[in-house]
Amino acid sequence: MATKKKIITEQELLSMSDDDYMNEAQLDFFRARLQAMESELRHNAGQTTESMRQTQTATDPNDRATIEEEHALELRTRDRERKLLKKVQAALKRIDDGEYGWCAETGEPIGIARLLARPTATLSLEAQQRREIKQKMYND
Repeated sequence: MATKKKIITEQELLSMSDDDYMNEAQLDFFRARLQAMESELRHNAGQTTESMRQTQTATDPNDRATIEEEHALELRTRDRERKLLKKVQAALKRIDDGEYGWCAETGEPIGIARLLARPTATLSLEAQQRREIKQKMYND
């Protein structure tokens, strides 16, 4: 029977030294966080499907317009969550591949604080800022 690993707390994670970067305990912490995000996103998608299936049709044009607007908003939210789900799944794959926590552009550590704020990050803060500056220059 497999024993369940104890996941470190965020406080324990933050108190680790730089030498411990992306050790097994840290990877387990982020894997658990990403799996929880994935589970929540999948649950939300199921809830949306169920609530839209149960929606009553309204005969009053104002009520019907309100319902349609609520559905449109719900679908936009689910579309954003669907895109986030893909990023979460990609991050879980990077954990399995041993690439999680390292900048895809520079190979430098992304950093624990950034990964706590955005567990799906693929770029260090500096690389992300450079990319945003380039995008702004070329999109203006």
